[in-house]
Amino acid sequence: MTAENSTLVSKVLVLDSDDAERDNIKAFCDANGLVPVKAQADNALAVLRSNVDLGAILLSECYSECGGIAAGRAIHRVRPELPIFLRRTATPNLDDFSEADQRVFRAAYTSDTMHLLRDAIGVSLFSRAYPNALVRGITEVTKAAIEGQFKHVSVEHEAPCLVKDRIIFGELFSMIPLESSWCRGYMMLQSEEQQLLSFLSTEAFGPSVEGEEANFREINNLLGETTNMVWGAFKNRFIIDAPDSNRLSQVPIIVNHRHRYISFGSEDPLLCVKYRLHDRRDASRESIVLYQWFAFSLAWSPDKFKENLPSVESLFDSGELEMF
Repeated sequence: MTAENSTLVSKVLVLDSDDAERDNIKAFCDANGLVPVKAQADNALAVLRSNVDLGAILLSECYSECGGIAAGRAIHRVRPELPIFLRRTATPNLDDFSEADQRVFRAAYTSDTMHLLRDAIGVSLFSRAYPNALVRGITEVTKAAIEGQFKHVSVEHEAPCLVKDRIIFGELFSMIPLESSWCRGYMMLQSEEQQLLSFLSTEAFGPSVEGEEANFREINNLLGETTNMVWGAFKNRFIIDAPDSNRLSQVPIIVNHRHRYISFGSEDPLLCVKYRLHDRRDASRESIVLYQWFAFSLAWSPDKFKENLPSVESLFDSGELEMF
């Protein structure tokens, strides 16, 4: 799935074995900016352990042989950051649940009360507004930076999405702080080391590594330089005023390598873009996947956002525009 627009969506894992509800759920997702994906009951937990761009889970009370409530408990133990919305058959609430089970599920709804799900999704996933110019500009500057660093590749990206996941993709990631008068947080690029090594070893990145054996230090430098280029373009395009240095707060960033988990100290959804890099010289080669996360966890004031675009007068002065 490629996308050249800035419409934000969120991917949700649908765990519902009722065929009669499938069209209802699909219609709801289409109408509310959700991209539904499904998994078989016997591998749902495996999917959850590996997926890195989910926003929520839609779970049926009657799901699987053990039942949806037991499944919800197991999912919550594995991925407590993901909100679980439970479709019930009789009552659209959790009042008859124990306190412990009420903490497992974010909200309940029935087939006849889908508006409750819509409201809960809005609070959990779409409560933060991202200016369209920002989302569109992020993909534009990132694509240009990647193509500038990764030689002989073409870049496509999926629709930007909001995620609640905190699972790191691959073994390699770079992170850089973002600070302005309207936002403070971090940008992160993630990829799998072996994919990058494979491309490097076949000179897909250009003559800089010709005749040399690819190694992880070159990969580190390449991803780091790409991150710097994205940051520089982001700063030039979106940052006009610096933040007030006398009022800056910080929160710890937690990384658990064993569980491939990262926390930016906030429950807010992350802005995520998935890029695929294709070798233009060999269409059969496996594409490289890069995930880009934005965590504006320290400050967020989209009402102060302003895109730093050149004025018409400056374009005339520079010669980029002239009178017809």
